Amino acid sequence: MNAMSTVLSQTLLHNYCRGKFICLPKTSNLLLKPYSLNYPFNSHPNATTFCRFKNLPTVKVSGNSVTETSTVKTFESNDVVFQETFPLKQTQREEGKVFIRLDKGKEKKRWELSVGCDLAGKWILHWGVTYIGDTGCEWDQPPNDMIPPGSISIKDYAIETPLKKLSEGDAFHQATIDIDPKSEIAAINFVLKDEETGTWYQHKGRDFKVPFVDYLQDDDNAIGRKTVFDLWPGALGQISNKLDKAEASQSKDQDSKTEFKEPKQENMRLEGFYEELAIVKEVVTHNTVTVSVRKCLETAKNLLYLETDLPGDVVIHWGVCRDDTKKWEIPAASHPPETVVFKNKALRTLLKPREGGNGCCELFTLEKEFTGFVFVLKLKENTWLKCMGNDFYIPLPSSSSSTDQHSQVESSDASVPAKTEEADQKVSYTDGIISEIRSLMSDISCERGRKSKTKAVQESILQEIEKLAAEAYSIFRSSTPTFAEEAVVEPEISVPSPKVSPGTGTGFEILCQGFNWESHKSGRWYMELKEKAAHLSSLGFTVIWLPPPTESVSPEGYMPTDLYNLNSRYGTVDELKDVVNKFHEVGIKVLGDAVLNHRCAQFQNANGVWNVFGGRLNWDDRAVVGDDPHFQGRGNKSSGDNFHAAPNIDHSQDFVRKDIKEWLCWLRREIGYDGWRLDFVRGFWGGYVKDYLDASEPHFSVGEYWDSLSYTYGEMDHNQDAHRQRIIDWINATNGFSGAFDVTTKGILHSALERCEYWRLSDQKGKPPGVVGWWPSRAVTFIENHDTGSTQGHWRFPRGKEMQGYAYILTHPGTPSVFYDHIFSDYRSEIETLLSLRKRKKLHCRSIVEIVKAERDVYAAIIDEKVAMKIGPGHYEPPNGRQKWSFVMEGRDYKIWEAS
Repeated sequence: MNAMSTVLSQTLLHNYCRGKFICLPKTSNLLLKPYSLNYPFNSHPNATTFCRFKNLPTVKVSGNSVTETSTVKTFESNDVVFQETFPLKQTQREEGKVFIRLDKGKEKKRWELSVGCDLAGKWILHWGVTYIGDTGCEWDQPPNDMIPPGSISIKDYAIETPLKKLSEGDAFHQATIDIDPKSEIAAINFVLKDEETGTWYQHKGRDFKVPFVDYLQDDDNAIGRKTVFDLWPGALGQISNKLDKAEASQSKDQDSKTEFKEPKQENMRLEGFYEELAIVKEVVTHNTVTVSVRKCLETAKNLLYLETDLPGDVVIHWGVCRDDTKKWEIPAASHPPETVVFKNKALRTLLKPREGGNGCCELFTLEKEFTGFVFVLKLKENTWLKCMGNDFYIPLPSSSSSTDQHSQVESSDASVPAKTEEADQKVSYTDGIISEIRSLMSDISCERGRKSKTKAVQESILQEIEKLAAEAYSIFRSSTPTFAEEAVVEPEISVPSPKVSPGTGTGFEILCQGFNWESHKSGRWYMELKEKAAHLSSLGFTVIWLPPPTESVSPEGYMPTDLYNLNSRYGTVDELKDVVNKFHEVGIKVLGDAVLNHRCAQFQNANGVWNVFGGRLNWDDRAVVGDDPHFQGRGNKSSGDNFHAAPNIDHSQDFVRKDIKEWLCWLRREIGYDGWRLDFVRGFWGGYVKDYLDASEPHFSVGEYWDSLSYTYGEMDHNQDAHRQRIIDWINATNGFSGAFDVTTKGILHSALERCEYWRLSDQKGKPPGVVGWWPSRAVTFIENHDTGSTQGHWRFPRGKEMQGYAYILTHPGTPSVFYDHIFSDYRSEIETLLSLRKRKKLHCRSIVEIVKAERDVYAAIIDEKVAMKIGPGHYEPPNGRQKWSFVMEGRDYKIWEAS
């Protein structure tokens, strides 16, 4: 179901596997969600063990109706067929002000700088000073007489001073710094930190600066206004006196040289000032919702009980479904009290308060023919709670599942005995996953299975193998690779069908970006690429990414107008078809660059705003999101970040999604594209991408989810888990049907190579630190593209170190992408050798990495026990033992070997 503003939640315990209800042993606390990578084992206090079900209302069954009594009873564990607890995370924005005042102190000879904030929180002023004559942007500690009571020193460069409330019950916090005008201080620098959230607040992306001398006034982040008066005694006076002396010296002797090299300053002083700056704080609240299901033995109906600790009025927007498509429908009465029908598509029920007043709950009676219960929670008009961007889905047992369930429980207990050690639990459960994979493999491999199953059923089984393998990988992600992890990966490679999962290809893809930022200028780029098709195929590329094909306001193609007009600056529609056919002839799949987030309008509305579209998709302003003030759309709020250069499309509109799906299918059919490179996917919810991929069925898909990595005072943090988790969350929202560019890996390579900090290439668990370390089959690794390199150079890879980057991505798991400019550059022969090695050794997106060195000046790894590599100026040679290593190639600060 669509929502204007969605808050995501994530499953804590996933105990419904392959359509069966499995009762885990009570000692098992494993996290069993294939596409949920956020929580380590036993990390959440609300994680529940299956079959614990308390404080549920007793029900009386009479005919087809169910009535609730006030009696509270605990269900026996064998009555419960399903229970799951979901964490609910809400992020709310609170707007406030930062107040900065410079004024005379109580002692008229001194001054005071006050910094305050009117938002609730535990605020810390992190500050330091700049002295006269200092160069660069380094901070220093102030004199002791400036430091307020209660402050603490941070090494030798800063002070942390808590902001204090002016009065009890007041939200306003303030800290005051006492300033001696006779000191040598040129400026005070500071940032604000909220210790409750760990968030730092800066000014225009940089530290706040309050300057006391005029040559610092022009900094972009300077606070306070410049006024011309008589001299301020002290720091500014000293600078002015020096200037006066220098001028006097020059007037006496033009050939003499003054020691003071600063440009001439005006006589001035800083008058007291007061400034207010806006600040936005994101406040996160955590709640849970628990859903439990039991079977009524008298009526064979399912009794579903839902409870949550959310405060206030909570409405559940719900329905039922009959099969795995999860299509909503409205069940027949009876429904709980306070239930209304919503647009003949769903039901809405106001949850009733729980006894004791903590949260709310409801009991639902569901017929036995239904296979699932689907819902979302509504708090306010524009606040909806969903499950990782999707509707909550609760599987229901069929009429015959009760007996099957008990037998399954017994067999499960027999094959997965309860363990007291966490490591034993991981191995035993993963062994069960491996057993299921092998069973599924046998099912489609045996001659009898081949005859009895349709192609669609076989593909469904293959997709199930993919999900089980991802589940096993998520379990072992935080540990050293073991036999169980390798056993999970091995069957995937031996799958007879090349199509492992929709949108993710075979796992052996090597991607070529077939253009740069200037390619449109030739006017015949398609024909130039056609001439290179055979050569690119001989190098080992299996997929090529072509530029955006549509008519566009910008010549590069990223400001599309009429989506069905494929005559672009790169060539005509017939030339596009011709080059796609040529690549198919040489065995290369072709990705189209689909710009779905925004579209440039051809017409203005009555207010003169460009938000009315022409061409075959002649949308009006309902297709534009309603929260971008630039384009006055009448759609819903954006489900992502707005791109302000063009109208952002509202993908929650049914007609928009229908038209986009038809367009993508038309491109597949008419042009022959095999998949998609999806532009600026941060701008809209990944669940819509899943819808588009379901319709267009691409061989391969990759999304551009690009945002900033984590930095502290300009230095990249070692831990980039939050950054790669955001990319993982987007992939999750697509149901794993699309990969994403591994921006995390690119950023970490930048810092590691530029600063000779190769230790960054191993995370805290000894895994690769990018998306490739968590979900390698969905990570598309790269070092440069048309935005970061070429003539744009927005985030250029460290110059002269490009081959170290390619030595890394072309030997490691993930799907590597090579930039066109590098293929036809001085690096050509080295890249060709690496491509040949990857192909010869059959390295793939799920290859196993053993990091053997991650030190200051060297990183070394062994991949699949077939390839050894090192980058960095430091020394490494793979040891010869049961494996004999042969030298393959070396270049500037890198070296590669292969097992002979």
